[in-house]
Amino acid sequence: MRSIRSCAGWWRALLPAVAAAAVLTACSGPSAENPAAPGPAPAAAGALGSVAVVTHGSAGDAFWNVVKNGAQQAGKDLGVRVDYQSTGDPGQQAKLIDNAVAQKVDGLVVSMANPEALRPSIEKAVAAGIPVVTINSGEEQSAKFGAIGHIGQSEVLAGRLAGKRLAEARKSKMLCVIHEAGNIGANQRCEGATQGFGSATTLQVDINNPTDAQSRIKGALEADRSIDAVLTLNSQVAARAVDAAKESASAATVATFDLNSDVVEAIRTGKLLFAIDQQQYEQGYLPITLLKLYRANANTVGGGAPVQTGPAFVDKTNVDAVAALVAKGTR
Repeated sequence: MRSIRSCAGWWRALLPAVAAAAVLTACSGPSAENPAAPGPAPAAAGALGSVAVVTHGSAGDAFWNVVKNGAQQAGKDLGVRVDYQSTGDPGQQAKLIDNAVAQKVDGLVVSMANPEALRPSIEKAVAAGIPVVTINSGEEQSAKFGAIGHIGQSEVLAGRLAGKRLAEARKSKMLCVIHEAGNIGANQRCEGATQGFGSATTLQVDINNPTDAQSRIKGALEADRSIDAVLTLNSQVAARAVDAAKESASAATVATFDLNSDVVEAIRTGKLLFAIDQQQYEQGYLPITLLKLYRANANTVGGGAPVQTGPAFVDKTNVDAVAALVAKGTR
């Protein structure tokens, strides 16, 4: 088993300083210390000229814009052409993957909110000899589909910690708001939150209809005055939950997953208790680095286990330090 120091040495020998620093985090994370079953056999060495990044986020979404920024910066740092595309429709996402395979890209990065819908396309890429790194969602299916690694946050664990923290704040009844139907990661977050808190009521809303989402949250708070904690799974929905609590005259504490400028300000003013940050910039940056090393030196990372980018808490104690980075588009 190679030591962390040795691992860092290999990466620095091959990549610029910025990339090496980012990968050192991956080498020293939980996955490096707790390897799982080995991944696919390394492919023949070669150059990494182009990478297609295909995610399930909506255009203009604050979260996915940060992922995009990370991927594009990695491309600049490593001399790789990065084509970033995003769609909330699983069928369209599969088509984008198929198009990338047809274009014979050198590497592929995919988020898997709906793994089974993407499985044939990802397996087709693997069969074509294109190395795949999955990010954000679908960590349990990643190795099964033939990906060389997964980078993201364990959603069940993150949810469990969020639920535990709300319980420690002496809250007694939690509403977990799911913003995207069929998103495996969202369901896992609520599953974990239920474990950490002890129980939970779930509410389905549509992130693409924010006015209706706010109305539904408001209705739930008005219908059950005993709800004293609301956990949202998306930064945009968090702002709607804060407004819904105010409109319904509810004293419920609101917490969320993910960051944007509105979340930062709400934490500063005490309208949000905390946000769970999965550092999605790394989910854009690190896959390009992994693919570069895989093609150039037949390296893999994680030993079949995911490389964790979170969870981390942002609250009043550290929000000012993070705020400038959120404004910059890297957090």
